[in-house]
Amino acid sequence: MFQIASRFFRQRSQVEEGAQEIFLRAYTRLSDYEGRGSFEGWLTRIATSTCINLIRYSKRRPEFTDLTTEEDGWLDDKLNGIAVERQRSVEDNLVAADLAQRVLETLSSDDRLVLTLMDVQEFSVKEVSEMTGWSESKVKVQAFRARRRMREAVEKLLAGKAARPGRARRAKSRDE
Repeated sequence: MFQIASRFFRQRSQVEEGAQEIFLRAYTRLSDYEGRGSFEGWLTRIATSTCINLIRYSKRRPEFTDLTTEEDGWLDDKLNGIAVERQRSVEDNLVAADLAQRVLETLSSDDRLVLTLMDVQEFSVKEVSEMTGWSESKVKVQAFRARRRMREAVEKLLAGKAARPGRARRAKSRDE
């Protein structure tokens, strides 16, 4: 049993715990042994399944040892960094979604429809065709053109944003 448990665990204490659990399960299930196969094979199956179950349990409930002050500080820094990054990511996603919605509003209703169905709700060309009554080729062409118009609208918005700071500097220099 120790040999089987040592295949699954590296630390001696875990091997001993595994072997103890194997013996306990084998003893409680001794009445289930029907004598069809070898006793050793039956015991090996119990040992293997017990070790696998112990690994699963340990993954669900990992044990932590006490951390040193340095480790605790490092872990706090990392967790705070992750929390800040997640918050930024959430904010970025909200801004991107708002921007996408505003750009979508500038497109035609057919463009909005096809982009929403295909890119947001992830329907297939065939499904969109059935929903709209359009041919599949029209759906493909409409989606291609709508994506192009969306990209152009975003590029125009970005170009306008890039031009604004320059105008503000020129206006400031004229005032001086």
